[in-house]
Amino acid sequence: MIPLRYDVDGVKCDCNFSRGGSHRWLRRPFEQSLCQLNACLREKYRKVFNGRDLRRQQKLKCLIPTASPSPLNANLTENNPFFTRSAEEMDLIEKLHEIDTKILELAKERCTLLAHASQEAQKEGRGFASLREMQSLQAVGPEDEFGGRLLRFVSGLTYHMAVVRQTIAFLGPEFSYSYSATAKYFGPIDGLQAVSSIGAVFEEIERGHAKYGVVPIENSTDGRIVDTLNMFIKTPLRICGEVLLPIHHNLLAKCKREEIREIYSKPQALSQCRAWLGSHLPEARWVEVASTATAAKIAAETPNAAAVASREAGIAHGLDLIAASIEDNPNNVTRFVIIGNELVPQTGDDKTSIMFQVPHKPGALADVMVLLRDNGLNLTWIESFPVPGVTSEYYFFVELEGHELQPNVQAALQSLGRTALRLDLLGSYPKARVG
Repeated sequence: MIPLRYDVDGVKCDCNFSRGGSHRWLRRPFEQSLCQLNACLREKYRKVFNGRDLRRQQKLKCLIPTASPSPLNANLTENNPFFTRSAEEMDLIEKLHEIDTKILELAKERCTLLAHASQEAQKEGRGFASLREMQSLQAVGPEDEFGGRLLRFVSGLTYHMAVVRQTIAFLGPEFSYSYSATAKYFGPIDGLQAVSSIGAVFEEIERGHAKYGVVPIENSTDGRIVDTLNMFIKTPLRICGEVLLPIHHNLLAKCKREEIREIYSKPQALSQCRAWLGSHLPEARWVEVASTATAAKIAAETPNAAAVASREAGIAHGLDLIAASIEDNPNNVTRFVIIGNELVPQTGDDKTSIMFQVPHKPGALADVMVLLRDNGLNLTWIESFPVPGVTSEYYFFVELEGHELQPNVQAALQSLGRTALRLDLLGSYPKARVG
């Protein structure tokens, strides 16, 4: 007889079994003990089976051994929820497996085609299309939002694996909203590099450590992102694209709501949930930290603490969802821009960003607005930013519809360049959509 002790997440069970027979390592005493163990686990994790904790459910499934159906373990499969599969479930699993196999085969074929095209381009001494140019060639148009997102996901991954491993810098840490925006735009590539500040994102590109960067530029509730605008004044980097990310803040914790004494998050997130927090947790102390992902990590390690963060951050740190979508503005959206040194080709549905400074005299800004109007350009965003060290003078950040290569955009920029004290073309890029 060989004694065994199982200890799964604190639940212990002893059993003995012998070697030999038609099933050398599986005897009835072992099966009965395993059934008892699983019953204890089911009771301990009853909230898992109610669907309240997906992360622990996934973890638990990995801990439970599998057994093939046989007369010897029939009692195990009949009475244990971990092992029971209906005919419908097995049929579904088989069909999904067939679909996944086809997807993998097509993805591998896509990688092969990209790798071959890249090699041929190198032999001929010419550059291969960039990731963004490749994605602009997709057959699915803007009217198919799901298809567009799926193809961006696939094209980003296959390009990264087959052609070049590019580093993408973003404002970290992992599972922050900047991380979500980066993953939404580029797909699940493994070249994501988290940095500690918006300025560091710009610096990574300037030093050649990253091909692209992702930074927030505007929030529909709090307005402009000062650090990002300040870096555009200091650096010559261009905007290569944009991402619109709906922001849904969630209250996450390991304790009950009435036990929460401190709430951690970054200042903007706390501000965007001010009314909800004041109404439901008026006595809780707010603690400002660098990011929502950091807040989730702290809440996971601190008694009676909660975080305002994304669901992804909560899952990553094993937090329970106490309240969902607690932002005061249900249409809360943050716009992120992709920065780099790339000139993005026209798509027919583009925007152009510029920054300029005009003389400090009456009507100077109004003259610029008339100039843009006369060239048929519609503005989508305008923001003023104080000129550092100069009183009552401003830079103006403007976005307008159209691409820098269009004749009317070029004419307007040439006219503005003759009168402006400073004019920077920040870039042209395809319009993003919420989704």
